[in-house]
Amino acid sequence: MSPSVPLVAEAGRGTLRALKRTARAVGITRGRAAAARMATERYALAVGGRTRVRPGGRILCYHSLGEPSYGVNDVSPARFRRQIETALRAGYRFVPAEVIAETGGAPHDLAITFDDACKSVLTVGAPILSALGLPWSLFVVSGWCEAIGTGRSDAYLSWQEVEALAAAGARIGSHSVTHPDFGRLAPDQAADELVRSRETIGRRLGIVPTSFAIPLGQSMNWSTAAGRLAREAGYRTVYAQAEETRPAGTVARTFVTRFDDAIVFRGLLRGRFDAWEEWV
Repeated sequence: MSPSVPLVAEAGRGTLRALKRTARAVGITRGRAAAARMATERYALAVGGRTRVRPGGRILCYHSLGEPSYGVNDVSPARFRRQIETALRAGYRFVPAEVIAETGGAPHDLAITFDDACKSVLTVGAPILSALGLPWSLFVVSGWCEAIGTGRSDAYLSWQEVEALAAAGARIGSHSVTHPDFGRLAPDQAADELVRSRETIGRRLGIVPTSFAIPLGQSMNWSTAAGRLAREAGYRTVYAQAEETRPAGTVARTFVTRFDDAIVFRGLLRGRFDAWEEWV
């Protein structure tokens, strides 16, 4: 006699629970498994993906430099420096992100942007870029900067530190108030995130940003309605992620991850990730 459906289902759940216990016992977590998958995908695309010829420039997106708690989005300081030097040796010219956003840029134009305003942007990124005389942009989560000094979090830059970077030449844009998934927000919530972050940055820095970087950055994290609300809030430029999957009306950026060694970074510059979105 065949086992009943409930018995089979229970057996399957029991096997799954056993597998999860085994994975935990040997140190395999969901995050580690996802990171391993991402590393494998990026290397495979770098060496075997299709090269995409771009008529214009490319905008790179970084997060933290030497802050392991940031996971897959953390690039070591030494690797960051090598990536910049690799691009310069290959004949790339670094320009402000808005040049590429507004004009398309030339084929060998690159721009550097940082999301979230992590501390290492000030302590690691800015000195390297300043020494090389390269322009760059910083997208600030206004609520995180507001929380500095309250005991809630000191992982991000204070307004005084952001102001110093702006005075030194960094372009400042908005990255929302709380870093939500705009693909899940009601219109009134999305409008509040867009308007309030812009107003706070303007009040704190005397700079009213006209550019916005989508939190999480993927196509599913944005909508046509959000794009309309961004324009109404006063943003001229909205930055997303992959060239071939970005929402209409947004500007593509190429995300750089902790796994991007010399081989992967060269693949990145050749457009091998123009149809790939960071999903962790």
